[in-house]
Amino acid sequence: MYSTLTFYHSLIRWLVVASLFYSIVVSYRGYIRHAPFSKADNLARHWTATFAHIQLMIGIVLYSQSPVIKYFWTNFREATQDTEAIFFGLIHILLMITAIVIVTIGSALSKRRQTDSEKFKTMFIWYAVALFIIFIAIPWPFSPLANRPYFR
Repeated sequence: MYSTLTFYHSLIRWLVVASLFYSIVVSYRGYIRHAPFSKADNLARHWTATFAHIQLMIGIVLYSQSPVIKYFWTNFREATQDTEAIFFGLIHILLMITAIVIVTIGSALSKRRQTDSEKFKTMFIWYAVALFIIFIAIPWPFSPLANRPYFR
């Protein structure tokens, strides 16, 4: 089960990044062009938040089952000396949860705005902030805190 979840985690994480990027581009274009907020725009907003929530659920399950995380919490004093353990034990999960909360708030606020321009602007700002936080929380191959390959 763990390996199956890891596969879906790898797939969905890229769907989250791609859908956020797509929604940001769509909302920026819609705001600049004063376009009507179409059903397709609403679907982009909705599916971006849905992918983020699915990723959150899979991520929490994997977090709770991870040997790195189990080591981190059982050997907290020792683990706090290792930047990779701190990154995965605390920083990564806190930033990712924060990003998903921001996506959720942005989606809800955008849906409730009165004008199309406000919908696009709200979606753009909140989703861009969330994507920025996600980029900070990704263990990039070049990261000094923790690094992983792009694809495993």
